[in-house]
Amino acid sequence: MLARRFPLALLTVLLLAGPAVAQDALLAPDTFLGYDLGDRFTPHHRVIDYVEHVATHSPRVQVEQYGATYEGRPLLAATIATPGRLARIDTIRTDHLKRLGLLDGAPTSDDAPAIVWLSYNIHGNESVSTEAALQVLYRFANPDDAQTQAWLEDVVLILDPCLNPDGRERYVHWYRQTVGAQPDADPDAREHHEPWPGGRTNHYYFDLNRDWAWGVQQETRQRLALYNRWLPHVHVDFHEQGVDEPYYFAPAAEPFHPRITDWQRTFQTTIGENNARTFDARGWLYFTREVFDLFYPGYGDTWPTFNGAIGMTYEQGGSGRAGRAIVTAEGDTLTLRDRIDHHVTASLSTVEATAENRAQVTDNFVQYYEQARTDPQGPYRAYVVKTGDDPDQVEALTALLDRQGIAYGTVSGRRSVEGRSYADPQPTRVTVAPGDLVVSAAQPKGVLAHVLFEPEPTLVDSLTYDITAWALPYVYGVEAYALTEALTPDAAWQPSSSSGVTGPDAPYAYLARWNDLADARFLADALQAGLKPRYALEPFETDGQTFAAGTLIFTRTGHQALGATFDATLRDLAAAHDQPLHGVASGFVRRGADFGSDNVPFLQAPRVAVLSGASLSAYAVGEVWHFFEHQLGYPATLIDTDDFGQVALHDYDVLILPRGRYSAVLTDERQKEVLAWMRDGGRLIALEGAASFLAGKDGFALARKAEDGSQEGKSAPAEARLRVFGERERTAVTERVSGAIFPVTMDPTHPLAFGYGETYYSLKRRTTALAFLEDGWNVGVLRDGTPVSGFAGARAQRQVANTLTFGVEPVGRGEAIYLVDNPLFRGFWEGGKLLIANAVFLVGQRTPSRY
Repeated sequence: MLARRFPLALLTVLLLAGPAVAQDALLAPDTFLGYDLGDRFTPHHRVIDYVEHVATHSPRVQVEQYGATYEGRPLLAATIATPGRLARIDTIRTDHLKRLGLLDGAPTSDDAPAIVWLSYNIHGNESVSTEAALQVLYRFANPDDAQTQAWLEDVVLILDPCLNPDGRERYVHWYRQTVGAQPDADPDAREHHEPWPGGRTNHYYFDLNRDWAWGVQQETRQRLALYNRWLPHVHVDFHEQGVDEPYYFAPAAEPFHPRITDWQRTFQTTIGENNARTFDARGWLYFTREVFDLFYPGYGDTWPTFNGAIGMTYEQGGSGRAGRAIVTAEGDTLTLRDRIDHHVTASLSTVEATAENRAQVTDNFVQYYEQARTDPQGPYRAYVVKTGDDPDQVEALTALLDRQGIAYGTVSGRRSVEGRSYADPQPTRVTVAPGDLVVSAAQPKGVLAHVLFEPEPTLVDSLTYDITAWALPYVYGVEAYALTEALTPDAAWQPSSSSGVTGPDAPYAYLARWNDLADARFLADALQAGLKPRYALEPFETDGQTFAAGTLIFTRTGHQALGATFDATLRDLAAAHDQPLHGVASGFVRRGADFGSDNVPFLQAPRVAVLSGASLSAYAVGEVWHFFEHQLGYPATLIDTDDFGQVALHDYDVLILPRGRYSAVLTDERQKEVLAWMRDGGRLIALEGAASFLAGKDGFALARKAEDGSQEGKSAPAEARLRVFGERERTAVTERVSGAIFPVTMDPTHPLAFGYGETYYSLKRRTTALAFLEDGWNVGVLRDGTPVSGFAGARAQRQVANTLTFGVEPVGRGEAIYLVDNPLFRGFWEGGKLLIANAVFLVGQRTPSRY
């Protein structure tokens, strides 16, 4: 059996096919599994067994375990080639990278097959993909299949049978428990209605198909490492869509990102036309050029496209609702066997079109990378990030660049170049100094770098499938510039060496600055180690240095129980987190509050609860869950919504409400109990729709802003109600925010905003318009409805102008903390994560009379 244990890093040892065996030892999936594909869903361990069987019995297939899921299931990729190529597959791979300029040296051979990568089942309940993958694997492994063997003369195939085993197993296990002796095709049958959270997502309820550009999730990071070792010419991501949709394949819909080349567009159409011929011959319905655009870079079609590939999404009608059989709106019965046949046919047709055009595919791919290295397109030639006072955020940014294979460095001497700030689009001269992070657009991954850094993506059509802005400097909240002049780094970039302990050996107190999530992780571990910090509500000066509000203060007083181990415990913890500490000899400060002041309150370790379960967004719950477990490193108890009515709230200090529907969860009676808990000191953190739910509720001061700025429900003028049906989508766009970035004015004197300046860049995805708090603190407000990047319709801009983004309402001795925009969106909005840490750790940790 395939080894189940593996190192965290990408496994480099391949499980090669064994010695030649009798060809009849290679079994078709039906024979090996003991049932016809389509008669049931294959559990993941049996998928692994079959892939291993094929690799063992075919000289055309080798399999690599490139990682594992959060639940410990192996992630596999099969490499399929002619036996001769497979024997020298690593040379073929490295020669390919040399042609792209990603490895030094010249190729050792002229053998340059087209590399096609087929990715199946990234959404777990779109489970037909893995079933189809088994049949595709067999077709190419079978030496008697003349058709596939002819294509292998021109193609190397990488096949990943299941990108999301945890989600798939959640779905398959539920379905097997739910279905009867025979499937019930009635759409009302329970087998067509998955329970929360469904099988679409991975263990932490993340949509892995939105994670390619960010690599937040473990599965994505491991897959990116393998993908960057290959960089295929063609990549297909296999999905499912609604039951009553037939089949979708390329060419994609508008908008196309401007950096997508004419060749990529053209060959998408070539593949699409070949798919159409095969589907026409069978009388199967399909559609193209609708819904699925190529703009947002996080998808399994766009991200490979920005890496030079012909990246495509294929969508079969069905999804988790279809089960093994379901009656469609037209009265036909869609079976699992039908869905398998469609995906298998599209897989083979794609390989066929690529094989027939191998020379064009490989030549254009090389040209793509050559142009990226020597003649980058677009208005910007380089990007500069100033390290400044927050080196941790810059270092976090470099980790993302490393995952993506984007090169960076710094300059050995000061330079003055032309560019623009991300805070101000006006042209300016930028002084670049040694230590600044420099990313040149002239590099093999230059197109991807441009797409991730461009301040304002060019949107040729406002009808988009996803968010329309994502520039990394906004994501990480760092000072940065896009340069219109070329700038090539000539020195390696190194993280700032700011760690260590300064001051006396046994100080009166240790000070730790509060700037970003790295500081919050240090605090989280300090609290769990039994340390008892204080924090400054106001800036102060001591030892000739200025320390901002939020600075953590570890006084020797209060840690007597640790005795002589106090210093070692704190210093060891700081070293583990690369956290600088400054020791001071006195609690008397030159300016600000002395350390015994009420303005330097004691910070208690909060007990945190998070609501989770039916009626809430699984994505939103997962974002919070993953944040606490893998980003902050602090315990949080997930409480199911079905159990919430029986929970003793006073066992917790903080209750987090992710986005969702709350009418059945926060009933009038339960709202009264929550308010009583807050009056006794509880802190409620309401995210996105949870905040909207509380607007106008008894006991909460939060209220909605009317669309006209004065009162809700005012009817639109008669002329405005005259709309053209054919323009319905474009009319709706004027009222929509398509994931745009807005500058939020912050009150940095409030603990919720500690660590931030006066402007925070927020990713807004909805037109939720809440009025400024009359009885509370408007910590973050949106003054102007104009985004700095991305699309927002004209009506949407008017609606969100002068609205609350982040606020704190005192309720007795507790607080309601409103986060209208989600700082944890998809886990990649790094600049917002400190807001959650502030809400959990700092807000409410004070002497009631003072704050």
